[in-house]
Amino acid sequence: MPTLKLSSKYTRREVHSIFSPETKFTPQAGSWGLHGIISVPDRPNDFVFFVTFGKQEGDFEFDESVSDDGVLTWQSQPKQKLTTPNIQNFISHDELLNNIYLFLRTGKGKPYQFMGRLKYLTHDPDREQPVHFQWQLLDWESLIKDETLIVFPATSEVDVRTETNSLVETPAPQPKAKAGNNRKRNFNVRVKPDYMARDASNRDLGSKGELLVLDLERSKLIKAGKPELAERVLHVSEVEGDGAGYDIRSYNVDGSTVYIEVKTTTGGIGDSFFMSANELAFAEAHLSTYRLARVFNYNGSNNSGDLYVLDGVGLTDCTFRPTNYQVSI
Repeated sequence: MPTLKLSSKYTRREVHSIFSPETKFTPQAGSWGLHGIISVPDRPNDFVFFVTFGKQEGDFEFDESVSDDGVLTWQSQPKQKLTTPNIQNFISHDELLNNIYLFLRTGKGKPYQFMGRLKYLTHDPDREQPVHFQWQLLDWESLIKDETLIVFPATSEVDVRTETNSLVETPAPQPKAKAGNNRKRNFNVRVKPDYMARDASNRDLGSKGELLVLDLERSKLIKAGKPELAERVLHVSEVEGDGAGYDIRSYNVDGSTVYIEVKTTTGGIGDSFFMSANELAFAEAHLSTYRLARVFNYNGSNNSGDLYVLDGVGLTDCTFRPTNYQVSI
């Protein structure tokens, strides 16, 4: 029996044997042999999407694509409306609770490549039959590094500044007011990818951000005439791993200790980020000595980005959403 592996290629029969091995597969017939949207048996609101770029159905030609940010523009089956139950399921899709698996090919007769899971971004509220969606490929960072990817080339970075190996510090963003229900969405405007989802699977990105903050801390202390303190700045996550609850132990000029957690993104200043229960507990226990260094607009081509810093009190203005649970019996 085949197993599911990111960027591997599959026939419909093989995908069927992964998700529904107890049912019969009929080529060119039934859900698994023919349909583009298939509900996974015994798993409500889990789906498999088979997508063929350039596909036509009658007189209708699908206009689907993936951006270099990993945003999939996708259309439902031509007869589906905004009120269709599956469409309502897609609009309310929560990737933390359910899965939509994308299998994509560039033409009829070619194998499908598994592109990972999808996260709902937006849909066009003014068009139906078909309904137009945009989805985030959650595994995009891993996909573009895979040399076997047949659909899209690796994304090239674009320089945003001439300085290399540098951070530009900016004020922290102010807490956002809650948006009203009458906020309008313009589907035709290019949707911003979900950088939080992309960052979560990119350990190399986090490490590079930590090194930039480490160098910045040491540089500040040296400029302040405290080279002995600069030598004591420690990359804790490199030495101990992630268990300490913070990444860098640094110092104020008076010698007092500062604990720094670094969160890095290629996205913008307002993008969300993940914190573990351990990291949050450490922050709450060390509010007066804690700092969160948020590196954003990170550019891999010249190893640079922007930075803002939140102290422990500033962190209390943030909104936290639980994403995992520990279960005991």
